[in-house]
Amino acid sequence: MENKIPAAELEAKLGYKKTNFYEKADEATIAAAYDYAKGYMAYLDAAKTEREAVTVSIEMAEKEDYVPYTFGMKLTAGGKYYYNNRGRNLYLFRIGSESINNGIRIVASHVDVPRIDLKQSPLYEEGGMAFFKTHYYGGIRKYQWVTIPLALHGVVVKQDGEVVNVCIGEDPTDPVIYINDLLPHLAQDQSQKPLGKAIPAESLNLLVGTRPYPGAESNAIRLNVLALLNEKYGITEEDFLSADLSAVPAAKARDVGLDRSLIGAYGHDDRVCAYPSLTALFGTDDGVHTAMAILADKEEIGSEGNTGMQTELLTDLISEITTALGGNFATVKANSKCLSSDVTACFDPNFAEVYERRNSSLINCGVAMSKYTGHGGKSGTNDAPAEFVAWIRKIMAEYGVIWQAGELGKTDQGGGGTVAKFIAKHNIETVDLGVPVIAMHAPYEIISKADLYTAHQAFEAFFKA
Repeated sequence: MENKIPAAELEAKLGYKKTNFYEKADEATIAAAYDYAKGYMAYLDAAKTEREAVTVSIEMAEKEDYVPYTFGMKLTAGGKYYYNNRGRNLYLFRIGSESINNGIRIVASHVDVPRIDLKQSPLYEEGGMAFFKTHYYGGIRKYQWVTIPLALHGVVVKQDGEVVNVCIGEDPTDPVIYINDLLPHLAQDQSQKPLGKAIPAESLNLLVGTRPYPGAESNAIRLNVLALLNEKYGITEEDFLSADLSAVPAAKARDVGLDRSLIGAYGHDDRVCAYPSLTALFGTDDGVHTAMAILADKEEIGSEGNTGMQTELLTDLISEITTALGGNFATVKANSKCLSSDVTACFDPNFAEVYERRNSSLINCGVAMSKYTGHGGKSGTNDAPAEFVAWIRKIMAEYGVIWQAGELGKTDQGGGGTVAKFIAKHNIETVDLGVPVIAMHAPYEIISKADLYTAHQAFEAFFKA
């Protein structure tokens, strides 16, 4: 066979390789990505729990003229609404000018993050120290949470219904709390244990004080802690029974790298997708399509409960929107499209053995589509159809969005899940599209500013196209 086309030209025409953002973007686009990151970092620092994320997101939405929605409310084209589900889950939607029967464009992220929760009876004293007992939330690596400064966030709800917001450890003048670990001199036995067992869950106790209350004959340190909490928040020990309190890293979001190309922070998974979904929704106010952004809770523990994506609230809202606009419920669902916007693993050359490099997400190569998640033989995955993936490809190309495909490590190595399958089961076309993360679920994760910005661009394109 005679080779009529030079090899380099043929490779360019037929081959595929991922595009590095910095190789394609001009200086103005790079500057825009860095500037966009500033707003995201401020969002992270203000929203370290799902409750705080909902509060901050509502503040952002109201500045864009979104109003609270109640079931049965009259809806009009161009109207902008939000539904606050118990302060931990938020739905924002904008009514488009076209028929509702054409479906809804949905971007679904989650705002809960792995953390250390307090048990219901947490406070005790032993060995001259006072501690809080804890029960960790989500898939943490327990050894990463010891010997780092932690802040206490959450709410205490008193018996009379009064809600007390708690935040200790974020202001520079605040104290922090802490989880002890063994000194290396006495850790010979601990060091022989597997990494996942070296720090047992019941040793993740938060050190909260050592000073006794004057005149107390027993449990004087515990009593002093109670007195301090009562003085600041007006709560008693019994109030812990009806509290949602969590220990989270006290660190702020920071630029990482001498070139400031990365962001280090707590909670990239999944607020690095939640924030762009909001900015993209707000940036497409004149959209033809009805669009929705979901900030879900409980994803890290299986999307359970009435604030997770396994609740029927999504279909309730779609039904209400459909009825208000004179559509057909089944038709609206069938014509709706969703980006399950959750993070994926970024290839890390320090741990290359757990990745299949050809199909891993690479840093700075854009927002990543995961056609399937799950584990092993695609167990527990949505596995988006090729037709929908092709439709997304077309949109990304039309709007010039840099993106890539990626999966969560080698097939037999592990795996993970997202909210995709819980949305797809309602007959809504769904695929995962999110930002690659280094050190996912660690107290301090890393993402690329370039990948963050392309997520915003991708969601805007999805809402517009």
